[in-house]
Amino acid sequence: MDTLFVITILIVIGALIFDFINGFHDTANTIATSVSTKALKPRHAILLAAVMNFIGALTFTGVAKTITKDIVDPFTLHNGSLVILAALISAIVWNLITWYYGIPSSSSHAIIGAIAGAAIASAGFTALNYTGFIKILEALLISPILAFVIGFIIYTIFKVFLKNHNLTKTNQRFRIYQIATAAIQSYSHGTNDAQKAMGIITLALISNNYLSSADIPFWVQLSCATAMGLGTSIGGWKIIQTVGGKIMKLRPVNGVAADLSSALIIFGATYVHLPVSSTHVISSSILGVGASHRRKGVQWNTAKRIIITWVITLPISAALAAILYWIMDFFF
Repeated sequence: MDTLFVITILIVIGALIFDFINGFHDTANTIATSVSTKALKPRHAILLAAVMNFIGALTFTGVAKTITKDIVDPFTLHNGSLVILAALISAIVWNLITWYYGIPSSSSHAIIGAIAGAAIASAGFTALNYTGFIKILEALLISPILAFVIGFIIYTIFKVFLKNHNLTKTNQRFRIYQIATAAIQSYSHGTNDAQKAMGIITLALISNNYLSSADIPFWVQLSCATAMGLGTSIGGWKIIQTVGGKIMKLRPVNGVAADLSSALIIFGATYVHLPVSSTHVISSSILGVGASHRRKGVQWNTAKRIIITWVITLPISAALAAILYWIMDFFF
């Protein structure tokens, strides 16, 4: 059997594994607020998230095309098969490490950093498509800041309109609203995060001359949507505990404000075909809501640990992918 074909199959399998891990690693963020406020039981929340992520993943392909062509040029990528395989292994390893320790790191940072690192190891810094790569980095940087600001604003508006309402009755009513906002947030996650694996598979197909355009084949879209849906069904309780309880003590009103804020940012990014980190966006939305609600109620030490992980994810995944590429290139 042709070696290139075998490596392509391994890349497809690796991308689906990455998407599966993304399902229980990142999707936990989308239901953390509704679970922590007891608006939904964990089993029901996970089932809801799995279904909505699957539907969301089948809806759009713009982000996938960005991943395919804006980090590196798929038509000129040197030794593309090994670059992509090394990137996938690197991102999967980092995701599993952070999941094990319950740290909500970014799968987006991991895979984007890994692709860049492996490509640089393959052909030097000229391998990067700097215009597209910088645009992606800007989206990853700006989106959590916007999420924090919008979370702060939305919860401030809530406080103004609800200041004369009974707190207990308000929270009971907002538990019902949280079911809807959890569904919306899970759907938005599917529209953005699942597309990263689609883009990786398409990048490999073009690089290995199995595809001549950046259009995403439907079988790629369907398989990635299924992988993320299945991964979501496994759940990610460790991440839920960190995002849903260790940043701040959440009430249903807080949860709805955070869900709406993060879904708005993720939908906006999907609309303009830019990948963002759902982990960054959701955690930042909660921080913004917490800052508006009561600054002393926010566990800033937990937030600091999350931010440090965000910062180190991209360079660590890039370095690991570069090392893996050199090892594989030596043997192959």
